[in-house]
Amino acid sequence: MNAEAGLTRVIHEVRELDLGERTSYSAGRLTVGDESVRDLLRGPALAEVRLACAAPGDSVRIVGALDAIQPCSKGPGGGGVFPGLLGPALPAGRGETHVLRGTAVLAAGYLPRAQEAVIDMSGPAAPLSPLSATHNLVVDFTPADDAAWDDVEAALRRGLVRVAAHLAEAALDAAPDAVEELPEPGSTSSDRPRVGVVLNLQTQGKFKDVFVYGRSLSGGLPTVIAPGELDDGVVVSGQYGHPALKNPTYLQQTHPVVAALRGCDELELAALVLCPEPVDQANKELVSAHAARLCAGLGLDAAIVTKEGGGNADADVSLKLDRLEEEGITAVGILAEMAGRDGTGPPLVVPPTKATALVSTGNYDERMTLPAVEQALGRERIALLDQASTDEVELPVAAIYCAQSTLGWGRLTCAETG
Repeated sequence: MNAEAGLTRVIHEVRELDLGERTSYSAGRLTVGDESVRDLLRGPALAEVRLACAAPGDSVRIVGALDAIQPCSKGPGGGGVFPGLLGPALPAGRGETHVLRGTAVLAAGYLPRAQEAVIDMSGPAAPLSPLSATHNLVVDFTPADDAAWDDVEAALRRGLVRVAAHLAEAALDAAPDAVEELPEPGSTSSDRPRVGVVLNLQTQGKFKDVFVYGRSLSGGLPTVIAPGELDDGVVVSGQYGHPALKNPTYLQQTHPVVAALRGCDELELAALVLCPEPVDQANKELVSAHAARLCAGLGLDAAIVTKEGGGNADADVSLKLDRLEEEGITAVGILAEMAGRDGTGPPLVVPPTKATALVSTGNYDERMTLPAVEQALGRERIALLDQASTDEVELPVAAIYCAQSTLGWGRLTCAETG
């Protein structure tokens, strides 16, 4: 690779967020132009869109959280971010990208196959979701009467990336809070152990799919991309099931495992391998074998394997871990456990047979009580409980948005009790 290649991340911190007449950014304050943002979201599939702001510490509950996106832009019109959705599907991940850190554009409401995802901006559940620590522009919507749900979802997905780029453009001329240089793997010589990240993307059809350069990986084979491509939004979520295990676009852009390896002096982030998650065993075996061979061809010493989704996706991780070990590559898997309310059940639907290095992101079935809140956004009732969204509720951790994300963000673990 070109020794000069890489991404420069220009960081603008957001410490305040509100609605106003026009979009602007100054000294940590982001003002969202109400009408201009609504214009970016309007389309035949959406009868109405509503905007609201939710800040860390607010007595606010977001119900039906769908996707969340970190605002970024490379120039007017986005300049190449979210390729395949906002612009041509051309390679990204190089040059200079302006990022609004500390804020997110978040859609909330109803879509088919979308399990209710909850974010509390304060209280005991707040530390379990990364989106409780961001200043969120929440987009609530009403579908058009004659709109197909496929068109509603596509309109939301495209609208969110337009808004994310629009907000970041407000900071293009602002002095940055930080500038981060992120070289591509292989652009510098190193004798450190070479570690790759194998990123499984859910590919289970409509409303449970993830898009790379605007296209699903369903039916494809593993592919290698540069980590900087994640920063520029080449991976965009269209997956709305398993709230605790969801990897929204926001976490793909800020991938915690990639960030940890970038910041580690003892290891070299050598590759990022994207893989689909097929639903049938034969294709799971095929993708896993190809992923392991690809990692071997890249000369990896070790690989960290992440996933998205429930028990079906356990098989994708476990098969890849075993195939990697057979190739002589040390493999580490990050998985959530589904061990029952008391934590005594079998933790994994499909465990590996050869790999032994596993990181738990907690028990999916554990329950917790969320206190009442003053305001709810997204949905007025929690259908899972048939209760008002502002009520005190008891929910499984499974319903807390990103609480067990296997991209490495989570704050939960599992341990034996004496």
